[in-house]
Amino acid sequence: MEKTAKKPAEKNKLLIEVAWETCNQVGGIYTVIRTKVPSMVEKWGNDYTLLGPYFAQTAAAEFEALDVSDESPLERSILWMREQGLTVYYGNWLITGKPKIVLFDFASMYKQVDKIKGRIWDNHKISTLGVEELVNQTIALGEMIRLFLSQLALENKAKSNIIVHFHEWMAATCLPDLKKEKVKISTVFTTHATMLGRYLAGNVPNFYEVIDHFDWLKEAKHYGIEAQACFERAAAQKADVLTTVSDITAKECQYFLGRIPELILPNGLNIQRFAALHEHQNLHSKYKKSISDFVMGHFFQNQPFDLEQTLYLFTSGRFEYTNKGYDLTLDALQILNKKMKEAGSKKTVVMFFITKQPYHSIDPEVLHSRAVLDEIRENCSAIEKEVGEKLFQASASSNDLTLPDLNTFVDEYWRMRLRRTVQTWKTNSKPKVVTHLLKQEDDIIRNLQRTGLMNNAEDKVKIVYHPDFIVSTNPLFGLDYGQFVRGCHLGVFPSYYEPWGYTPLECMARGVPTVTSDLSGFGDYMMQIMRDYEQWGVSVVNRKTQNYQESAEQLANLLFKFVQQSQRDRITQRNRVESIADTFDWSNLRSYYDTAHELAVLKRVK
Repeated sequence: MEKTAKKPAEKNKLLIEVAWETCNQVGGIYTVIRTKVPSMVEKWGNDYTLLGPYFAQTAAAEFEALDVSDESPLERSILWMREQGLTVYYGNWLITGKPKIVLFDFASMYKQVDKIKGRIWDNHKISTLGVEELVNQTIALGEMIRLFLSQLALENKAKSNIIVHFHEWMAATCLPDLKKEKVKISTVFTTHATMLGRYLAGNVPNFYEVIDHFDWLKEAKHYGIEAQACFERAAAQKADVLTTVSDITAKECQYFLGRIPELILPNGLNIQRFAALHEHQNLHSKYKKSISDFVMGHFFQNQPFDLEQTLYLFTSGRFEYTNKGYDLTLDALQILNKKMKEAGSKKTVVMFFITKQPYHSIDPEVLHSRAVLDEIRENCSAIEKEVGEKLFQASASSNDLTLPDLNTFVDEYWRMRLRRTVQTWKTNSKPKVVTHLLKQEDDIIRNLQRTGLMNNAEDKVKIVYHPDFIVSTNPLFGLDYGQFVRGCHLGVFPSYYEPWGYTPLECMARGVPTVTSDLSGFGDYMMQIMRDYEQWGVSVVNRKTQNYQESAEQLANLLFKFVQQSQRDRITQRNRVESIADTFDWSNLRSYYDTAHELAVLKRVK
């Protein structure tokens, strides 16, 4: 009888994720990495580690150092690095999941940068002459990561399959050398957005229609990003597995990086569920009140309107006027304003633009108006207390069952004080469209001037341009960004270039309906997985096959339809959008990453 051959025991696996944004909050990839951690720790436990750069300011808040022993290949590799005179930190990242993290102080490698650049040129013909300081930093970090991973592979002695997942070129300048030196690791490279795509989309009309016509190297030199684009392309071509975040970005990989990604890895969030369906509605009402307080202070000096008939819309993100669809949004708002006037709508729309632009300070007039409104509130609270006590006494002691004249309960001091405060607050000036004193006029201001959306009394669409990100210490709102989102009625993000797009997903997670576009990774993914996405509070603007004006008209019609909804309809929509948010929880999307890691091991073994 033949003996059945024994299947070799599967090796243990170690997963290492590398990103410039690890313990370093500088962009959207930080959100990807940070929110995914709990799901990764759940699967990998102590076999999961993150690598990144050491920055004292962020490390002080998010990093907890641990003692290093020689009990594991990882820790022995850290000790070896320190013996070479390099500064390496080991500990826990103080976020949910508390993963192990290794941070490299690239300043300890800086003296050798020129020598490393020479080797990079000799090995890969990547020119790094005269590059910006950030590129030098990534090269120094990359060399420390190369040394660490090479030593880890030696310490490991092939006992475990080491999978290293690099995010973006900034973390992967060492990947081509690791491949050339045949270091025993399996590699995955994820590009969340190509360098050239971001530059070209904002500068070339009909970018997607001519994407296959570009000479990638010529364009990289034209925009002064030759080194960055070359590192990105080399990492994409040398990795065992190339992935990206959407089918849209996969096209960029094909034409700019010279390789079609094996897998698409959609982005997720940690969706915090609430025990009762009504909870997110309560939170919406709570934070909407804070936004309403700002709106009263900003507009009611000159233009009071019915807050019960007012809708708060917003858009947010980096200041990329075309890429983020700010241009389309503004032109659609002009059309919406006209539609609402013609329809005799009783509603008012307040549209917030939340982005980051250089400014001198918050406009003193905006701050003063808010401060005076707070004083009016204090006066009213004092009067309310006085009237309440006197009304109680009068009601208890009187045989007259009719309501007394409340004016008799307010003494002259409070009457005069309230009247004077309101008088000093009221003005004939139009409400400001921008809350801060900008250092220079920008495309949003120029568009508002062109379209006439300048907070005129007759306008149904009011504009608040807030050129700074919202934090809880903000004196105008007193909310953090997540609370502000919950207080709004609709998020508007009709991007032209958006490899993924976290902003509409953040709306969904907070039960806020959202508008996206079919040129954003998120919008494209929604259209693939859900036919009736509009029924669930997600609207998608067609920017693939429509021209700009057609897309603006479509967006205006979507917004007008939303404005016409009843309060009951909006509550139902919020319940629906919140109920499907779990689709994007990392517990459901981690499987895409699992597949990429398994594929990387298989490809290296072959």
